[in-house]
Amino acid sequence: MTIAGIGRRAWRSAPLLALGMLAGLPSGAVGQGATTTTALAPHFARVTPGATTPDGDGFLRRWLLLEPIDKPNRSNSGFTATYVRQALTTQYFPAQFGAVPRDGQLVPAATPLRWHALDSTAFDVKLFDFAKALGKPTYGVIFWAVTVVDSPREMRDVRLAVGSNSASMWWLNGKETVGLFNDRRMVMDDVLSDRVTLRKGRNVIRGAVINGPGLSDFCVRFVGANGRPITDLKIDVR
Repeated sequence: MTIAGIGRRAWRSAPLLALGMLAGLPSGAVGQGATTTTALAPHFARVTPGATTPDGDGFLRRWLLLEPIDKPNRSNSGFTATYVRQALTTQYFPAQFGAVPRDGQLVPAATPLRWHALDSTAFDVKLFDFAKALGKPTYGVIFWAVTVVDSPREMRDVRLAVGSNSASMWWLNGKETVGLFNDRRMVMDDVLSDRVTLRKGRNVIRGAVINGPGLSDFCVRFVGANGRPITDLKIDVR
């Protein structure tokens, strides 16, 4: 069960970081066979060696993003909880809920799709722009996202706070944790999970976002029992 609307705040944009210094990167700099970082700027930057940390507001910005899966339903009107759950738990590729993928890894879906390890330059991960930069479909698609959070200690009674455009589902360490259903705009902390425990060490977050017409993005962070964002975490994609 998830708790909708707790801590809901109006969406606000975050400043984008300039990526002009990346303009000279060669093709394939993001990962094996990936598009150039220049094409993904200004919304994404290539992942650098070593872990990163959440931003000052606790948002997780480092993700492995899978190229979008084309889905026949291109209307948001049918995004009921039943439809979304069926669409986002259908197996589209092997090990969909298995090991953490690698940057540049191809998955044998109906059309081969590639994983891209990227840092978002804003608190919200702009999936529409990710797909557009790759020349992939932007409407009627499903995006998969994976990241690894390393916690310095066991943290109990925390909540996973998610906003997405449109509907989405999220799993923490293999357990369904948050669901956002129906057509919705991206709102910071739109839905908070029930209280969960972050293990000391490695924790895997997996999410799937379904989009009809229009833009698509998401934002994710952990908040403590006091409602404040948790920032003393490390984030990586391996």
